[in-house]
Amino acid sequence: MAAFPPRSARGRPRPGSLERPINGRLYRGTWLLVGLPLLVLAFSISKPGPLPPPVPALPPSFDTTSATGLANELSTLSPDRSPGSLGVRNAARWFASALAPYGFRVQHDLFSAEIPSRGRFHLDNLSAVAPGRSPQAIVITAHIDDTGTGAGAVDNASGVAALVEIARSYANPSHGASVTPTHTLIFLATDGGAFGGLGADHFARTYRGGIVAVVNLDALAARGPPRLVLTGSEPRSPAAELVETAAARIAEQTGRRPERASLLGQLVDLAFPFSLYEQAPYVGRGISALTITAASERPFPSAEDRPGKLDPVRLGQLGRASQSLIAYIDASSEFAQGTSSYLYLDARIIHGWAIELVLITMLLPFLIVAVDLFARCRRRHISIAPALRSYRSRLGFWLWVGGVFELFSLLGVWPGGAALPVSPETPAAGSWPLLGLFLLVVLACVGWIVARDRLLPRRAVTEAEELAGHTAALLALGVIALLVVATNPFALIFVLPSLHAWLWLPQLRARSAWLRVGVLAAGFLGPLLLLGSFAFRYGLGLDAPWYLAELTSLGYVRLPALVIALSWLAVSGQLAALAVSRYAPYPSAEERPPRGPIRNVIRRLVLAERSRKRASEGARQALEG
Repeated sequence: MAAFPPRSARGRPRPGSLERPINGRLYRGTWLLVGLPLLVLAFSISKPGPLPPPVPALPPSFDTTSATGLANELSTLSPDRSPGSLGVRNAARWFASALAPYGFRVQHDLFSAEIPSRGRFHLDNLSAVAPGRSPQAIVITAHIDDTGTGAGAVDNASGVAALVEIARSYANPSHGASVTPTHTLIFLATDGGAFGGLGADHFARTYRGGIVAVVNLDALAARGPPRLVLTGSEPRSPAAELVETAAARIAEQTGRRPERASLLGQLVDLAFPFSLYEQAPYVGRGISALTITAASERPFPSAEDRPGKLDPVRLGQLGRASQSLIAYIDASSEFAQGTSSYLYLDARIIHGWAIELVLITMLLPFLIVAVDLFARCRRRHISIAPALRSYRSRLGFWLWVGGVFELFSLLGVWPGGAALPVSPETPAAGSWPLLGLFLLVVLACVGWIVARDRLLPRRAVTEAEELAGHTAALLALGVIALLVVATNPFALIFVLPSLHAWLWLPQLRARSAWLRVGVLAAGFLGPLLLLGSFAFRYGLGLDAPWYLAELTSLGYVRLPALVIALSWLAVSGQLAALAVSRYAPYPSAEERPPRGPIRNVIRRLVLAERSRKRASEGARQALEG
């Protein structure tokens, strides 16, 4: 192996040395490859048209005064409609009586679910059906429950009131129906909607018929601007024709197009699918669904939600727009069912496949230069095996931490519940389980004590060994990026900053420690983007880290994503050690410290088991002979 002087003996770079191991020209040149996908993306932008109007086009018959009265009546009669309460049972009876004059018979769908920090409850979805000529269903839904901290007049008595008022137009013919639907219409009042969309998730999982589209009505009487929420529980979006039709119908009633998440917010939603509204379970299962609301990304604050806070004008506008949207969907035979992925730009969309192509192509400069760095190490006979073993030890430590975290989930240390979003209005979202976290930190420290013996420097580390440490970490980072592509290519936005920032750390080995730490910190911009989304968009603030951890403990964040995140942390740990000059390659057999009592016991057990197997194999061969 080539001899390199220790850091203290370095002078000016020599020709042919590896003081500048990154090929900057190669890196800049490969960025030209991103130009073609960007060109393809530009040409992929399209403008979806709205659905054709129904013939005959009847004006919406939505009665604002009636809907406002129904919302105030429900919120006054049953202000506490939290799961399991007397109020939610009274609300169910109220819903049935409100639809009875129109010839609807309300059906009950009982199920149970566990709500974090509250326990298991029996819930009840309520549905009424207007038969159509086609068995294919259009679902109009609103959650009837609330968190119990307010009267729930806006969120979501206003949505339920609009649901009843829209159902009136499709009453039984003997009760004076004004419209006979083409599709079967299901008017669904879900339970548990204020706690992560429990009722919507249950209906989406258990309904056996075909669903054309779902329109969710939530907080229609809030005082904010009209909004469309499109995010699913998977990286998908509802059919663009449905979204454009909804936007046109709202603009017709309000004089302005509805707001939606920003371009960056939509990209984050595809990278980490998450929504507090009830369209998400449907979109995640490939059903076109959207939410019409006047609330923000985080539903209306329940403490301020009481009778008298309703905005009748907004309720009337969005109620008429929703009724008109349903008529358009029902009359259309050209509606493209299903979901796709895209970013919505005013009246235009950027197709998801084009975005994925650009993100994947942005991996190429990193991958090509990282492989070139590995080739340079091979040409100079620099072994990276000890560096890979060092990364393996760090990965083992983080997998230990992740394993303990998951074990605590099984033991009930963390709040349990369905694998769905946790309501920010509940204590589970902001109550950090301090005892459990303390035990996790203690066990993590135990794991680090075991791992650190192989990771602490015991001698001067050569320049070649440092370069090998960087190379091993970058190769591992490349594998992690490919795993992200295999699971969800949109999630590359959380990884790309670390790829392209940390690639230059080998070039900065002899530079200021502050510069190296600054470049290292730049690689954390991706995860900080996700944390910032929860902290600011959903108003979680400093509780955002625990909220993400809780989503992981509930199973909303799946195991492959957790393993990828832990592997990324192991890379960041190795590069952090290199940045602050605390890195050491995995020691050889001569350099390793003597085994402690625990390792000696484990070694004796392993050797005894091997001896037993050899004796058993020898006896078997003797019998066969």
